[in-house]
Amino acid sequence: MDTLNKNTSCYMKRCFFILMTAMLTLTASAQRLPKITLTDIRGNSVALDTLTADGRPVIIDVFATWCHPCLRELAAIHEVWDDWQEEADVRLIAISIDEGQNASKVRPLADRNGWKWQVLLDPNSQLTRALGIQSIPYVMILDGKGNIAYKHLGYTDGAEEELLEKVKELGGTKEKKSAKKAKKK
Repeated sequence: MDTLNKNTSCYMKRCFFILMTAMLTLTASAQRLPKITLTDIRGNSVALDTLTADGRPVIIDVFATWCHPCLRELAAIHEVWDDWQEEADVRLIAISIDEGQNASKVRPLADRNGWKWQVLLDPNSQLTRALGIQSIPYVMILDGKGNIAYKHLGYTDGAEEELLEKVKELGGTKEKKSAKKAKKK
């Protein structure tokens, strides 16, 4: 019986060590945005690796003007955006992968639809190549430290509610922000 207990104890220690090693490896290798610079629709340069400097979650929506599911998704987010701003502490950045002449359609599209979020241009597909994105719409949520915490490919009606829930899970709630401000005082 003592041999069984020793073997079980040894097995448990090995399992614990393997589990801890795996967790540290996953934590250490959390995927982040690549160090590339894109331009916004007004011509300003934006370094992608600095997008979460303020510590709040960021939704990144990769789209194109010719992609109908992309436009449906962004329209659905636009419909609830004001509610999200009251409910969650989140930022949204839409990144267009339109090339050539289509790239010139992005700013009029954003202006016409009244998008209140930042829109970046990636006409050379730097981001999609760096992250291995094969198709769109493609959504990522960055945690407050800049790690890619969630990825979603495609769009179905109602998927925007899942995004809001993921943001809340990552701490992007107004209550949490209010509590942080109270602690600083």
